[in-house]
Amino acid sequence: MKSELGWMIYYDMGLQIIEIKGTGMMILEFLHCVRKVIRFVFCGAAIGLFYVIIGTTTIQPAFAEQPPVLLVLGDSLVAGHGLPQGMAFPDVLDQMLKQVGVDVRMINAGVSGDTTAGGLARVDWSLADNPNAVIIVLGGNDLLRGLDPATSYSNLDKIIDRFKAGNVGVLLAGMQAPRNFGSDYADEFDAIYQDLAQRHKVLFYPFFLDGVALQPTMNQPDGMHPNKDGVKHIAAQILPFVRSLLTKIAQ
Repeated sequence: MKSELGWMIYYDMGLQIIEIKGTGMMILEFLHCVRKVIRFVFCGAAIGLFYVIIGTTTIQPAFAEQPPVLLVLGDSLVAGHGLPQGMAFPDVLDQMLKQVGVDVRMINAGVSGDTTAGGLARVDWSLADNPNAVIIVLGGNDLLRGLDPATSYSNLDKIIDRFKAGNVGVLLAGMQAPRNFGSDYADEFDAIYQDLAQRHKVLFYPFFLDGVALQPTMNQPDGMHPNKDGVKHIAAQILPFVRSLLTKIAQ
């Protein structure tokens, strides 16, 4: 459009082309250059800010992802009685999980000599670690002391209740009484784990020492605590149940 000053202005794809007639040409060209510089700087800053924001939103979640915390609550079978450092059941299980691409933060909450009552007394301490899942391996010392199965049932019942109230996934590992304890006692004791698993609807591994109990090559000289081979066998057997537990808590 022709103006009274005698210059023409056109717009093409957002770029301004100026044809000047008259003495103001140099001034207008200078202002036009300044305008382009300002637009370039502004756009560059905006693009830079955009990439900073995008980079933050894509990288931050990756660092925010944390492996689940898996706690193993138990007695000497968990603590690693008589075994070299790093060969306790939680350590070996952790290694096997990593071999199949499952990363966890493992906590060994095993105390030698602990009964189900001792495990119950430590639940609050265990919950302070904020576990996402727990494997309960208790009851062996109740057996050795000939404690009333009803008492063991009550203690385990409360332990499971406390973990479930804390939104912690539970895998209950059972124990089995030797037949020389008497069939009535053995049957009553063995039944408490199945009953608890059904009552609470938690994952259940029927016998923690399956394939290891009474096997001399799988145990230490005392005949009660697994050796390194025994621990590896237990960890391999229970591994699919643990993977199911971790899948369940991820849902």
